[in-house]
Amino acid sequence: MILLQEPKLDELAVCPYLPQRQKQFQYFFAKDLDETEITFLLARGWRKFGAYFFRPACPTCQACVPIRVLAQEFQPSKSQRKSLRRNRRLEVTFGPLNYSERAYAIYKDHSETRFGQHSDLEGFLFNFYSPSCPNLQSEYYLDGELIAVGYLDQGVDGLSSVYFIYDTAYSHLGLGTFSIITEIEYTRHLDLPHYYLGYFVRDCQSMSYKDRFKPAEYYHWQTGRWQRTEP
Repeated sequence: MILLQEPKLDELAVCPYLPQRQKQFQYFFAKDLDETEITFLLARGWRKFGAYFFRPACPTCQACVPIRVLAQEFQPSKSQRKSLRRNRRLEVTFGPLNYSERAYAIYKDHSETRFGQHSDLEGFLFNFYSPSCPNLQSEYYLDGELIAVGYLDQGVDGLSSVYFIYDTAYSHLGLGTFSIITEIEYTRHLDLPHYYLGYFVRDCQSMSYKDRFKPAEYYHWQTGRWQRTEP
């Protein structure tokens, strides 16, 4: 690993998940991590976009709980099996990072339609096509057209979902749920134990979907251990 900047704390700001609270991140910049190094960070609650690594350091709150699915034990629920049937026509591929104008168009549509956020090519390339550790890309095709893209990091113990984007014209397909099931299955295919889903926030409705993939482990900030019981 080449450390580009020592860990720092950013300024307190309004929390995007629990607006009545304040958030603060610890962060650093690094590149050229190997599988062992990214595994070490994921296992301690770190997340990343490109060369930017971060984790919560809120002074009065620990509501952001890292969560990972036990891929080898995962069994889709009834509703998740419906998602598989609904999307049975989709072709899914996994491979190296593969930038395309179509992927960027999906990202712009997804950012603006779902979150009301302006996007630019520079930020897109930095976050998803400036790799700092082993990674891969999942692509979802319907009748030969790319309609969704997933970005994942790979460690020695599992895959980590960095981000998932889809063409919002296909929102009715429930592609978010379908992508998680598909990527868990690919984790199983690689014979890896964990699929990292990022941070789960119990009282944030937009985060509730992450707790629907069982069995899962939760990271306990105070003990530094992963357990099946939520903190």
